[in-house]
Amino acid sequence: MDISLQQVEYRYAAGSPFEKKAIENVSFTIPSGQCVAIIGHTGSGKSTLLLHLNALLKPTSGSVKIGDRTVKAGRKEKDLKSIRQHVGIVFQFPEQQLFEETVMKDICYGPMNFGVSEEEAKRRAVYWLEQVGLPQSIMEESPFDLSGGQMRRVAIAGVLAMEPEVLVLDEPTAGLDPRGRKEMMDMFYRLHKERGLTMILVTHSMEDAAAYADKVVVMHKGKKVYEAPPRELFSDADRLAEWDLGVPEVVRFQHMLEQKIGRTLPGICLSIDELVDAWNELSGGRSL
Repeated sequence: MDISLQQVEYRYAAGSPFEKKAIENVSFTIPSGQCVAIIGHTGSGKSTLLLHLNALLKPTSGSVKIGDRTVKAGRKEKDLKSIRQHVGIVFQFPEQQLFEETVMKDICYGPMNFGVSEEEAKRRAVYWLEQVGLPQSIMEESPFDLSGGQMRRVAIAGVLAMEPEVLVLDEPTAGLDPRGRKEMMDMFYRLHKERGLTMILVTHSMEDAAAYADKVVVMHKGKKVYEAPPRELFSDADRLAEWDLGVPEVVRFQHMLEQKIGRTLPGICLSIDELVDAWNELSGGRSL
């Protein structure tokens, strides 16, 4: 399912004395099956933008095409529920949205709300609980008796149980340690690859954007200012600095290494493995 934004503008409290323009003239396309990262400094418009991706917000100007549906400014839209069934959003700290008595009921709530039978919802709950790395033995437990990490995975299973075609992730690793962050992102990336899910990652993490995205969209002061594959984007640290953004740690280390040896490696490295390979190619395997 492709998603395409055309000259999207959104104003909070439009027409009132408190009107505030949050995003302006934003246009780009997210092709079906790709992983696209949306990055930007705090206040850049990322959060407002993501709410347009399943019509939780409707543009005050422009249009958003989601699959075969177009949500257009100034037009009343019917059956937006069908869009939200196909585009699932995992919000920041999703564990705060848990509310049912048991893990099973919480995961089943979303699918049943969209018309899935109780029997099918339970089947999905069992399947997706396993996919997010949790045992079936917790099904009848209260989600509030689980650890924070387990609660987050239950909430994510609830979104995945609706079996969306597009998965929007809003800072999904917020508050996790480095190991937990990698485990979470590797899980999402595996599902993206295995099921052909379109994945949209809204993040402050340049490391995650570099490691997982096919394309990166940069937001700055409510506008889309750049769109490129991560290797192209992170090769220009000066431009990123203009938007109050940095480069991934591995790229920063590469620049320090190049300064130390007085030579340039053949291309920007987006992982430690790439950096090691580039060094070996340059040095003939000589250690630093």
